[in-house]
Amino acid sequence: MPTPDGQDTPDALLQEIAQTTADLREQVAQAIVGQDEVVEQLFICLFTRSHGLLVGVPGLAKTLLVSTVAQTLSLEFNRIQFTPDLMPSDITGTEVIEENKSTGHREMRFVKGPVFANVVLADEINRTPPKTQAALLEAMQEHHVTAGGMRHALPQPFFVLATQNPIEQEGTYPLPEAQLDRFMFNIKVGYPSEQEELDIVKRTTARHSPEVKPVLNAEQVMMIQDMVRDVPVADHVVQYALRLVRATRFPARGEDDQRPDFLEKYLSWGAGPRASQNLILAGKAHALLRGRTHVEPEDIQQVAPPVLRHRILTNFAAEADGVSSDDLIDQLLGHIQIDAASDKQAEAVLR
Repeated sequence: MPTPDGQDTPDALLQEIAQTTADLREQVAQAIVGQDEVVEQLFICLFTRSHGLLVGVPGLAKTLLVSTVAQTLSLEFNRIQFTPDLMPSDITGTEVIEENKSTGHREMRFVKGPVFANVVLADEINRTPPKTQAALLEAMQEHHVTAGGMRHALPQPFFVLATQNPIEQEGTYPLPEAQLDRFMFNIKVGYPSEQEELDIVKRTTARHSPEVKPVLNAEQVMMIQDMVRDVPVADHVVQYALRLVRATRFPARGEDDQRPDFLEKYLSWGAGPRASQNLILAGKAHALLRGRTHVEPEDIQQVAPPVLRHRILTNFAAEADGVSSDDLIDQLLGHIQIDAASDKQAEAVLR
């Protein structure tokens, strides 16, 4: 991976990023079997300075996946196991009284909590009360912690990757919409295929010690984050992303009602402006990881499910009919058409 010295040509940088992505996948595969789509979505979150929520039943190696990704990026990793008795200071840190041996005076010293790391795994985030969730929310949004009236900056880069069990809901505290909205992706971690599960069983019941080698360091990760922001997006692609998001909302006064009938029937609340922002930002990373210097509508389609599934709220009719948010997103992608004329114009300019 190049260093930010300005000596590499754009084509060379793209080739190196594509090779780096392949190397990252190869190293993750040393410890994780399958889950290719999940791994890619994790890297998109990391390279866009965003956070991810991993939703899946126990035993799908969510914790191992996050720690392995941190290892491939040479980033400091901390895991926080969320429980009902976890206090905000258990996450952020606390102030202690300490005697200065040289002066004999007592002073307050801040002891950093586990949130002071590059990659923080918030395991079973919905098992802690709202007060503790709020402390993590400040860290996620502001990248600093407030204790004793003092702000303490978090290390950069900084990512929160949280896990959530979708089945067992006893003794849980559902995440408020404001906190869910802070996660760029809601990543579904599904069961492995039969062949993948066979490989998992063989690995985990033998003396298998995966050797995961670092591919990037913190400086290079931040360089890629800057490159993602610089990827250009044509106006018609932005308009396509906006049409997808705005179709989920009830029409504002004076606007044409473009909300599809199936959304009118099954949705009680639509996605906010962060959905539009994250569609474009994730689309940029999706394109860059494939060695392209521009975003296509297909990039938006690929990242739409993890961006939208936790930002649209289904109603009782959807629950009664067995319709999930993913079902509605699939129908939405089929309903909102890409502006073919604008897409051809963009291709002609790029050629």
